Amino acid sequence: MFDRFKKIVSVGVFLGCLGFLEAKNSVFFLPYEKREALNTLISSISSAKESVKIAIYSFTHKDIALAIKSVASRGVKVEIIYDYESNHNNKQSTSGYLAKYPNIKACLLRGLRAKNRNNYYGIMHQKLAIIDDKMVFLGSANWSKNAFENNYEVLLKTDDTDTALKARSYFKKMLGSCVGF
Repeated sequence: MFDRFKKIVSVGVFLGCLGFLEAKNSVFFLPYEKREALNTLISSISSAKESVKIAIYSFTHKDIALAIKSVASRGVKVEIIYDYESNHNNKQSTSGYLAKYPNIKACLLRGLRAKNRNNYYGIMHQKLAIIDDKMVFLGSANWSKNAFENNYEVLLKTDDTDTALKARSYFKKMLGSCVGF
């Protein structure tokens, strides 16, 4: 009887531990969950211990920029890939502001050159953040006040291992094609 009890308890403990292995996902639908989405993104960036990797089409939100500046001042390595067309002459973009701080590397990335049109390039339209190589944010929302407060957008936060691995590999490929300031 005791052995059977031990086996049941062991199976229960094992199954209980599996819950810890599952990925935690949070999805936010903007503008309805704007506060929760923004607070989660900023607090996750602020909790970074080693690295923050960002690929973003448009980034003008000052509160997010301040969180990035703050973690960089603590020694966290920050890499930001901005879209070339929407940021190289945009005075509202955070690209020039953040690029001047220690521990922040910022660069510009164009999309691929169109095959049928010599002077046309695609865009780098990502909205991606990878925190400490484990936590991933992605979705449709640019990092602007308008996106969080007025637009219909989605923001997903996940710590799924496969997603993080794939996102890191993708980010590394984009970073290799980046043009510095």
